[in-house]
Amino acid sequence: MQLSVNCLINDVDLRSHENNLAHRTREIDRERLIVRRGQPFSITLQCSKSLPPKHHLELVLHLGKRDEVLIKVQKERGAGDKWWFNQQRAQDEMLLTLHSPADAIIGQYRLAVLMMSPDGRILEKTDKIKFHLLFNPWCKDDVVYLPDESLLQEYVMNEDGVIYMGTWDYIKSNPWNYGQFEDYVMDICFEVLDNSKDALKNSKMDVEHRYDPVYVSRVITAMVNSNGDRGVLTGRWDDSYSGGVPPYRWTGSVPILQQWSKAGARAVKYGQCWVFAAVACTALRCLGIPTRLITNFSSAHDVDGNLSIDILLNERLEPLADGRKKDSSWNFHCWVESWMKRDDLPKGYDGWQVLDPTPQELSDGEFCCGPCPVTAIKEGNLGVKYDAPFVFAEVNADIIHWIVQRDGQRKKVSVDQSGVGRNISTKSVYGDYRDDVTLHYKYPEGSKEEREVYEKAGRKVTEPTNGSAEPGHLKLSIKHAKPVFGTDFDVIVEVKNEGSRDAHAKLTMLVMAVTYHSLHRGECQRQTISVTVPAHKAHKEVLRLHYDDYARCVSEHHPMRVKAFLEAPGENEPIMTVANIPLSMPELLVQVPGKAFVWDQVTAYISFTNPLPVALKGGVFTAEGAGLLTATEVHVNGYISPGQKVSVEFVFSPMRTGVRKFLVDFHCDRLKDVKGVATVVVRKIPRCIVTL
Repeated sequence: MQLSVNCLINDVDLRSHENNLAHRTREIDRERLIVRRGQPFSITLQCSKSLPPKHHLELVLHLGKRDEVLIKVQKERGAGDKWWFNQQRAQDEMLLTLHSPADAIIGQYRLAVLMMSPDGRILEKTDKIKFHLLFNPWCKDDVVYLPDESLLQEYVMNEDGVIYMGTWDYIKSNPWNYGQFEDYVMDICFEVLDNSKDALKNSKMDVEHRYDPVYVSRVITAMVNSNGDRGVLTGRWDDSYSGGVPPYRWTGSVPILQQWSKAGARAVKYGQCWVFAAVACTALRCLGIPTRLITNFSSAHDVDGNLSIDILLNERLEPLADGRKKDSSWNFHCWVESWMKRDDLPKGYDGWQVLDPTPQELSDGEFCCGPCPVTAIKEGNLGVKYDAPFVFAEVNADIIHWIVQRDGQRKKVSVDQSGVGRNISTKSVYGDYRDDVTLHYKYPEGSKEEREVYEKAGRKVTEPTNGSAEPGHLKLSIKHAKPVFGTDFDVIVEVKNEGSRDAHAKLTMLVMAVTYHSLHRGECQRQTISVTVPAHKAHKEVLRLHYDDYARCVSEHHPMRVKAFLEAPGENEPIMTVANIPLSMPELLVQVPGKAFVWDQVTAYISFTNPLPVALKGGVFTAEGAGLLTATEVHVNGYISPGQKVSVEFVFSPMRTGVRKFLVDFHCDRLKDVKGVATVVVRKIPRCIVTL
């Protein structure tokens, strides 16, 4: 920072290169000063040789858009919760070292340096010095302190992620670019905070609360969705995505945040749970709060809080639309966990906290959820803030199917006490593979501890069941392969007779397309037959599912739901079983050959072969990667015939060194959510050694 030559202070050097390296913020910016709280940093003042004798310095920090908060920096170390500085003079230079408390407010600061005379007059004032302060999970006195360096590298510094999707028994991985250190993402994260309802209502109070990660994370969670505020993303679950980008098209958070900011805090269309969670993960990591994305398979949405997901069907096994918000069970649901001490709670609730930015239910009047201690969920302590009963139900509720008969009577046809909250997953610290964290949320199914937790949570404990509401001698099961989208495949429904006499029953088999969050999209196939099952034998029915039939109704995430319903009057209560069948997608072949150097041109080669028996049109490849390139599209002209291979090239110049992920999405009229990824190691440009 160059000042006038007539000043007593001629120049200010923020020492950004040294400070940002020491504070692990150099990935964010190398020119601007960005530091972490609880850790000292130094700036240099270039002074005039004609400094008056016995002068002294005073430092004042300004926070907020209108300087709502002023902090006077003490001249010597005092209590641990105060800013202080010391100074060293060497000829015409002065080195100022500032010490921030470990609970300092995060945000953009403006520093005023006042040169004072012995009698208290201001001889000179320099007030253009700006810097950003972030949370510091490396500082043991910061409430977000995480003592394991390998965890910090993953949960704060890693810009590349893996999101787990699909069903509990067929888990697929989806690469994601968090990009928390991409250009101006940090500024946008603070812009998100500045646009919250609290900030717009009372800016001073909002700024003063930004020392607290509980407050900040709750604001981020509310602001990632646009329900009731100026939030980042509008959610949509009805498959009508006109005027926006379908949720499955996104491969990273950066284009979403940039679009929101450029549009003047107008919500981006559209998001679903994994997109909301990924954007929240980007913002929280960027601000310095260790965060990871979690996927809960067979996730319950309990509207009425009775720890039971009541699914009502008519006599044709079709979901009943009663016009009210109703319970549901999602194939998967994503949220994030952030690491922090909970000084607002009794002891025992520090560590990972659930934060869910998907707008589902109101929490203190806002569409947000958490932070809720994972420990509270495991122990069934549902009085702990925030939103523990809702999160507990997501991983523990019963699923009960009811048939509503024409006269309005309800008949219970299946009860599942262990199907919710399965294979709870997050990306491993040690690579791109899955860690199962289910035991962080719940004790093993059927264990003594699990029963005690249920009782504490107010849930009636009964003998566990899987299948019929009333036990009988007929058993029903569904078996299937792991089919690929575009192929024909079989589903086998088996009726087993464990009784001592032949059984005569009516079997209804229904195949329907659903969204991952269980929205019914249409019936693909239905068959009702009479079956006779000999004593101690099994009867199998094979359903052949053809691509031409299911392609008409299947959704973008391609799950199908098979229901089998068995009625045997006089022998057995009606029983029903349900299976979700995900259809796997082809992958893109992504190659980045040769060595990659920063700022040198690199070419990536992407190829894709149409696996469907029909032609594709409207093909678009989208590529992005933190430190590699911003989101870029390549359109495919014309049709892609069945079995045809199409190849495209992306030419880019890496902007930052390190191990990077190059992510590609392919989208067309009949295929969506086709992904590919390649790892790119970006090196420094080697120095040429010239021998004379």
